[in-house]
Amino acid sequence: MSGAELGLAVSVFLACTVEAVEALTIVLAVGTTRSWSSALAGAGAAAALLAVLVAALGPGLTSLPINVLRVGVGGLLLVFGLQWLRKAILRAAGLKALHDEDAAFAQETEAARGVARAAGFDPYSFTVALKGVLLEGLEVAFIVLTFGANQHRVALAALAAGLAILIVATAGIAIRAPLARAPENTMKFAVGIMLSSFGTFWGAEGAGASWPGNDAALLVIIPVLLAISLAFVALIRRASPLASSPAPTTGSGA
Repeated sequence: MSGAELGLAVSVFLACTVEAVEALTIVLAVGTTRSWSSALAGAGAAAALLAVLVAALGPGLTSLPINVLRVGVGGLLLVFGLQWLRKAILRAAGLKALHDEDAAFAQETEAARGVARAAGFDPYSFTVALKGVLLEGLEVAFIVLTFGANQHRVALAALAAGLAILIVATAGIAIRAPLARAPENTMKFAVGIMLSSFGTFWGAEGAGASWPGNDAALLVIIPVLLAISLAFVALIRRASPLASSPAPTTGSGA
């Protein structure tokens, strides 16, 4: 496995782990308070839709000319990654609340208990689980398709995503509780760095630039971007009187 392929697998795995943790919290909340069968059915339906999406779009993307693909994918990853990175820097600097899965679980549980439940199939559990897994899963599908198509390794990206989802789902089912101890905010910082680095690398290549050392240039781009990001965190903490430890948030997303 080349360095670029390893970076692809690690980036997809980390990003999908983050999204899977957030989706798991939603499924656990409706499953434990209302109906496990309906919640799992909703989650399964969302997973099937996402699998169809990746299978349908993957071959079409890989058939595009490589330079066109790299410019497009690089640009998308850079925009997407910088969004993750901006939020991660603000969290680390204390200007944005950290994500708290325990608080999110309590909020979802309270909402689920407030809705009347009929006997048998529970439409509420099915719909909430379907929506939660689908919304978080769309980011997974985007990452799998962009990373995988650019390297013509959609299968490798899908395997990394599947492994992340399997590990998170197994852990969640085993403990029947949200994975609040997972270093989710740290992983979001890492994902922002990886997406932005690969976006810069592939976008420049697609535009005709030649990186010294080819794929080895990522070993410089990634730590340089990390150093710049940490410098921004330090500068924001020093310059802003608001930078402290804000209350955790229950919102989803990067």
